[in-house]
Amino acid sequence: MNAPYGYQPTVGQDKNELVKAHMPLVRLVVERMRAQVPGFVTKDDMTSAAMMGLMDAAGRFDASRGIMFKTFAERRIRGAIYDEIRKMDWFSRSLREKQGRIGKTISAMEHRLGRTPDEDEVAAELNLSIDDYRHMLNQVCHLGCVSLNETLDERDDGRCFIDMLADDSPTVQQQMEQSEIAVDLAAQLEKLSEKERLVVSLYYYEELTQKEIAEVLDLTEGRISQLHSQALVKLKVKLSRRQS
Repeated sequence: MNAPYGYQPTVGQDKNELVKAHMPLVRLVVERMRAQVPGFVTKDDMTSAAMMGLMDAAGRFDASRGIMFKTFAERRIRGAIYDEIRKMDWFSRSLREKQGRIGKTISAMEHRLGRTPDEDEVAAELNLSIDDYRHMLNQVCHLGCVSLNETLDERDDGRCFIDMLADDSPTVQQQMEQSEIAVDLAAQLEKLSEKERLVVSLYYYEELTQKEIAEVLDLTEGRISQLHSQALVKLKVKLSRRQS
């Protein structure tokens, strides 16, 4: 008999049993992430990568650490999907350069102004119209999302930047283990514009799609994509600075 999905394995639990019991988790994560990846990335591509992530989680999991396998596996599955997208190299060098240009500009302006610049200021600094700047944000939005899902370090718990944003109810033990990065990010989130904070909250905490967020905020889906992209670039600048 297969173990029920979501059960907590014991020390020495058979890896194959873990994989079989958590197959529904693969399907769940893939469905949730389909709106977060480029359209040409197929469901089969995502499912294949997710399965590799689940098997990796089963091989790495240590029940004696008191971490829930479902939580651990979901991080590994999500990370494996983004790893696969990166391997596809679906962004041209020119788009990567655009994202880097935006990030460097925001970083330099923060240093000069002593605060996070708004989009009008960034556009002016880049010698772009606000429409051209927003178009650039639309172009690099998925790249920013993938970057933020990269793991923060080499710890076996697989925590990534997005985990830090979404971890709003940690246990006492998790609070003690939480890195300074999480504290920094909480502060940096407050420096985003109100709309940027709302988009980040609805997207990562409430797991709404950009279309649903657009309906909630009474904005176009394209505008939500721009706000999302700009917020992620700003936060990634903070993370890069923190790790340098």
